[in-house]
Amino acid sequence: MPGVMGATGVLLCVVLHFLQMVTQSSEKFTVTGLQRPVLAPLGGNVELSCQLSPPQQAQHMEIRWFRNRYREPVYLYRNGKDLHGETISKYVERTELLKDDIGKGKVTLRIFKLTADDDGSYHCVFKVGEFYEEHITEIKVTATSSVMYILMQPPNIKGVMLECHSGGWFPQPHMEWRDNKGNIIPATSKAHSQDENKLFNMTMTLLIEASSHRSITCYLQNLLTHQEESISIVLSGELFSWKRVWIMILTTIGFMMIAFCMTYCVQQHLLYGTFSKGKCHWLKSTMIFMFSVIAVTGVMLILHLKQRVPVSDQHFELDTLWLEDISVILCVLIVFIIKLISFIYFRLEGDHQGWSLPPYLSATPTAAICRLAVPEYSRGHLQLDSEDDLAGMGPSPFFITPCF
Repeated sequence: MPGVMGATGVLLCVVLHFLQMVTQSSEKFTVTGLQRPVLAPLGGNVELSCQLSPPQQAQHMEIRWFRNRYREPVYLYRNGKDLHGETISKYVERTELLKDDIGKGKVTLRIFKLTADDDGSYHCVFKVGEFYEEHITEIKVTATSSVMYILMQPPNIKGVMLECHSGGWFPQPHMEWRDNKGNIIPATSKAHSQDENKLFNMTMTLLIEASSHRSITCYLQNLLTHQEESISIVLSGELFSWKRVWIMILTTIGFMMIAFCMTYCVQQHLLYGTFSKGKCHWLKSTMIFMFSVIAVTGVMLILHLKQRVPVSDQHFELDTLWLEDISVILCVLIVFIIKLISFIYFRLEGDHQGWSLPPYLSATPTAAICRLAVPEYSRGHLQLDSEDDLAGMGPSPFFITPCF
């Protein structure tokens, strides 16, 4: 009889324990964990914890960690075993579930050697039968790079182009130019790309058109950790000498035109008291010359002021080189026009002086010669040195008209 009572007592204890487990299992619970994102450095380790509330035994439960898809777990624990065969392959060797406090309903997922791909949300799920609850924790992977450099393009007619490069950042950093006083200088363009590890490579350009900024700083900041990196460059004023060169060229051309006109006007006034009618061809040539120079200068100004290619475009440097070549060609064209007008002027001046009458004709008081017409004669040079030469010609094809 005592044996029967002992067996009955053991059976009763087992049933009560089973009922207690069922009661606990059927009792509703929630899952708690960190409410703020977890910052973790690239290549480091991170631990994500979650716990049942109220605290209770969780060894008999299914514990699943996953990211975007429930059926693709980062880590899976079921029936007291770690099921590595059902987890994502890239996490098998880099994850571990710490179960020291599983009796209180707390587990911790440890991830080793973080990469940029590990950035994002992680779901912690506790499941009993058909009932489950979850908690979501977010990992923020951060990376800061000290590798920075500034490239300076050769100065051109538009200014000096600076390029700041830096790679190995995560997430995408804040990037800006600053002067020596810390004031922000608007960037001409910004661009970024990601390498095979999803790290950001940053590029920022700045076109400096004047020498107002002597010291320029390229500044980057990780917005999550507020870590900063910067690099500076000091610009020499000689880089902007191209403006002075162009001003000197245009000023020299302008002074040459003014001096040429004033010299001729003074010469005509001293010799004739006013402009002679025979000099009208010079005035016409001067007008053509001035119009040509103004037209060429206007074309140069239009080409320089018109924005054909934005600075951020990859063909901006090619457009600048093209503009420099065109500017040189137009300057050569101005010089050619000066040469051409000068040649025409002196040729016409020489021809006009060659038409002057011989001394003996101009000294004749009774017949001032006004016009010589040569309808047909030899192509050689005609020279009359005396009245005897004129008389010895016999019947002459020239007809002379006296002025009254």
